[in-house]
Amino acid sequence: MRLSSRFILDNLFLLAAAFLVVASMTWSAGVAGWIAFGVSAGITVIAGISAVLAEKNARKLGHGLIGLVALWSLVAALAFSGTLLTWLVFADAVAVGVLALADLTAHEATTEKVVHQLVVHEGTTAAGQRAAA
Repeated sequence: MRLSSRFILDNLFLLAAAFLVVASMTWSAGVAGWIAFGVSAGITVIAGISAVLAEKNARKLGHGLIGLVALWSLVAALAFSGTLLTWLVFADAVAVGVLALADLTAHEATTEKVVHQLVVHEGTTAAGQRAAA
């Protein structure tokens, strides 16, 4: 079984968002701002590359939106300070998490992920195959 890159990236974005939610409420605004800057820069680059290289529009849209929210978080981390920065980091992290979870749900709910495979071995009868299953 092979995991899709969309599944892996959505889970990565979700973990990064959860980390930022905790970081925004744990550390001071200055420290949380710089952590948000670094994590948001990483999310922006990865989501942007994924959106550009994606073949399907659903993936382009999902990762594009995540990249835009992370880009706004990156800008907000540099432009604001104090309590406002703390709450912006928190809100942006929640937004990235919600979008990643929505994209993950959309990915898993599609019918293209359902795979049916019939394996027939030579020399076995239908009754033998049913008994083996």
